[in-house]
Amino acid sequence: MMPIKHPAARALIYVILTVYVAIVSIPFFWTVLQSLKTLQEATSPTPLFIFEPTFESYSTLWFRTVPDNLGLMGLGFVAANLAIIFAAWLLLQRGAPKLLLCALILVGYFLLFWAIPNFVDMADFYTFFVNTLIVTTGAVIIALAFSALGGYALARYTGIAGPIILIVALAFSTLPSLTYALPYYQIAARTGLQDSLIVLILVSVGLQQPFSLWLLRSFFMDIPREIEESAMVDGASRLTAFVRVVMPMMWPGVLSAGLLMALGVYHQFLIVRVLTRLNWTLPVAITQYIGTVYSSLNTVPFAAAVSASIPLLIVVLLFQEQLVKGLTSGAVKG
Repeated sequence: MMPIKHPAARALIYVILTVYVAIVSIPFFWTVLQSLKTLQEATSPTPLFIFEPTFESYSTLWFRTVPDNLGLMGLGFVAANLAIIFAAWLLLQRGAPKLLLCALILVGYFLLFWAIPNFVDMADFYTFFVNTLIVTTGAVIIALAFSALGGYALARYTGIAGPIILIVALAFSTLPSLTYALPYYQIAARTGLQDSLIVLILVSVGLQQPFSLWLLRSFFMDIPREIEESAMVDGASRLTAFVRVVMPMMWPGVLSAGLLMALGVYHQFLIVRVLTRLNWTLPVAITQYIGTVYSSLNTVPFAAAVSASIPLLIVVLLFQEQLVKGLTSGAVKG
């Protein structure tokens, strides 16, 4: 496809894209405004754009009892985040492996979120938020591990079984979630895993596996065989060549696959609703704030929607460059 160089055509494209982004962003920004209003202002017949913002809905959503030193605790939370980021950056500057950096970040945030309820009386929404992070992180890590090995094997295997496996995986990925919900429910009930985060992680891995398998296989297809064969000639085993030679070249693809899988797991609703009773994730938990006592007292439902969206916005903004790089480097090929 030839690039558009005419100034008028490029200006028209920018105008169309700007209008499109503005239109699709209106619902989110309106939700943010509603979450900062009182109930009377939010339900006003005339939409209000100028008002005195209040964070009462957020305090009701996140805290059972708002601490007196909330500002100081907020600064401590920010300081803990900066400490984790600085430690990761310091190790990166010293050439530490990326897997070690990921493990450090995961352990740091695990300790941080574990410690918060010991100092603040958090509401149920905090538990749902932590459940979502655990399920999303666990499912993505396990799915990436299996998909990387499976995608590499399918990219290097030339037999007829490879295309058959890919077609079967594609067929299963096209089935609606309701097809899986009832069988998974019966298995979870009989194994005693119902209403547990373990079953959510395992089911999420199974649901994301076909997509990640196809995606990572396309990345491995772009890596020449000669690179790993050279390492094997020098005495490395196939597994060593895979870990030390191939995978470092695959990081853009791994990040792209991980981000896309995280979005899929984060937004799961039907499977979580069927398999759990109380250990919900955010998409299911938000429904309890709609049409209940919360919606008649304040603007908590709007605050819940905004709070659930912020983590995804942060992740996408931080890794958008790696996401675009990964998708354009190999995933567009079959």
